[in-house]
Amino acid sequence: MSGHGFHVHGPHDHELEHAASGSGHGDSHGHAEGGAASPSGGMSMTSKIAVCTAVIATVGAIFSYMGGATQANAGLYKNNAAIKKTEASNQWNYFQSKSTKQALAEFARDTAADDARRQDWQLKVARYDQEKTDIQAAAKKLEAEASQWDAQSEEQMHQHHRWAQATTVLQVSIALAAIALLTKKKWLERAMFGVAAGGLVVGVLAAFHI
Repeated sequence: MSGHGFHVHGPHDHELEHAASGSGHGDSHGHAEGGAASPSGGMSMTSKIAVCTAVIATVGAIFSYMGGATQANAGLYKNNAAIKKTEASNQWNYFQSKSTKQALAEFARDTAADDARRQDWQLKVARYDQEKTDIQAAAKKLEAEASQWDAQSEEQMHQHHRWAQATTVLQVSIALAAIALLTKKKWLERAMFGVAAGGLVVGVLAAFHI
C-alpha cells in the first residue's frame, strides 16, 4: 500500500501493511487476486480492499463521533428534565402552602364575629385562590417542559445506540477486510462489502432518527 502513497489508519494497520508488502515480492506478472495490478490492468484485490478499508474506517470514525455527541446530548437533556422537575416540585410545595393559608382564612372568615372582618377574610380567601391558580399553571408548565426534555433525551439515546451499532458493524467489516487480505479469499471480500453496506444502512437509520 505504501507504493501507492497512502496509509490506512485503523485497528488492522499491521495486517494490511503486511499483506500489501508481501504482495510486492511475487513474480513480475503478479497474482490473479493479490498482485500490484490485475492482468487486465485494473485495481488488484489488495489495493481495492485497502482503499475500501480506508473509506470504511473514515465513515466509522464519523459514526463514532456522532454516537458520542448524541450520548452527551442525552445526558444534558436528562439533566435539564431533572431541573424542571425540581422547579415543578417547588411550585407544588408553594401551592400546598397557599392551600393551607386559604384553609385557615376560610376558617377565620366562617368564625368572624362581624361582617367587616368576615369580608376582610373573604378577600384573603379569594387572593389565595387566585395565587393557587397561577402557581398550579406554572407547575404544570414546568412538568410539561420536563416531559419534553425527557422525550428528547430518550430520542438522543436511541440515536446513540444506532450510531454505536453502525460503528460496530463497520469495525467487523474492517476485520473481515484484514482477513481477506491475508487469505486472499474472494468470499471474505464479498462478506466485507456486505457487512460494510449493512453498517451504512444502520448509519442512515441513525441519521434519520429511525
